[in-house]
Amino acid sequence: MKLLMVNYEFPPIGGGGANANAYLLKEYANHPGIEVDLVTSSISGDCIESLSDNIRIHRLDVKKKRLHYWTEVEVLRFLFRAIPYVKALLKTKKFDLCHAFFGFPSGYVAYRFRKELPYIISLRGSDVPGFNERFSLQYVFLTPLFRKIWNSAKSVIANSGELRSLALKTTPELPIDIIYNGIDADEFKPGEKKRDPGFSILTVSRLIPRKGIDYLIRALPDVVRRFPDLCLSIAGEGNMDEDLKALAAGLGLENNISFEGRVEHDRLPALYGSADIFILPSFWEGMSNTVLEAMASGLPLVVTDTGGTAELVKDNGIIIPKRDSKAISGALIKLIEDSDLRVKMGQESRSLALGLSWDKLALQYLDTYKRMPK
Repeated sequence: MKLLMVNYEFPPIGGGGANANAYLLKEYANHPGIEVDLVTSSISGDCIESLSDNIRIHRLDVKKKRLHYWTEVEVLRFLFRAIPYVKALLKTKKFDLCHAFFGFPSGYVAYRFRKELPYIISLRGSDVPGFNERFSLQYVFLTPLFRKIWNSAKSVIANSGELRSLALKTTPELPIDIIYNGIDADEFKPGEKKRDPGFSILTVSRLIPRKGIDYLIRALPDVVRRFPDLCLSIAGEGNMDEDLKALAAGLGLENNISFEGRVEHDRLPALYGSADIFILPSFWEGMSNTVLEAMASGLPLVVTDTGGTAELVKDNGIIIPKRDSKAISGALIKLIEDSDLRVKMGQESRSLALGLSWDKLALQYLDTYKRMPK
């Protein structure tokens, strides 16, 4: 099978959707019977990379300014570059199917060539109306186009039950399947904890309003008063970076918060492995890769009741309301004080993660491809 993939973000550009695509391609590398060409964005010039003998990455320069933050101009620039590029690619190579990561903008590229090539769409989060407050106005204008894109697809797949429910508000009549994000449980695994008296809390997130990191920082003074050696590590970058640092300084938390900035992927397993608790206080998530990484690393979770994140919590963490600093501090204090509970939740996290390996989920996508009408 010859597969065309379109994803406007791919590592090092982007977040969870980019990483999920990368892990999927890692599973397909040298897979017998499948050949993949991915059209995506570049941070510096056009190029074609060979991930393996059967996988090529076509990177298009979109003059990207920030790795984890997209402007409307950059999204439009991807469309203007990707559409003619795919048109030319289709003239030189025969594909069986197109897999678009994100219903927009990638899905629109697939939609433009619907008469030449059938396509499927993976919904990731912000490409679903109602998911991201930042795009409220855009959703008003783009929702009719989204309906056309989804309804013309051979299959639409959400990465969580909650995201599927949200998507059905836009297209109630459309059958939408679910394939969760996965995790590499060999790469991310429990590590040796630090032996100093300090307690380590970790969040890995883009520093954007939707992630709720400001509520986490406001929760910390209550926790620090009881546990003065506590350290919160914040890994990630985004347009709230300076505001969050100013907030931490204003609350006198300079000695308790470490802003790690952008952390290279190969450093993440050690970062998770040295932590005691993982927290993600976001307002909306599709299916968070960072939560999955924390689970595979054997960490207890503190997460908000949102999207696919809540679907990952059984007996391995505490679910809290959104935008509630008091709830955040209460959950953290409970876990810090109860070491037995932390150990039990961490073990359950690891057990659940082992059932979400990328090799199993890649097979689900392969089955979807094979079921598509020619």
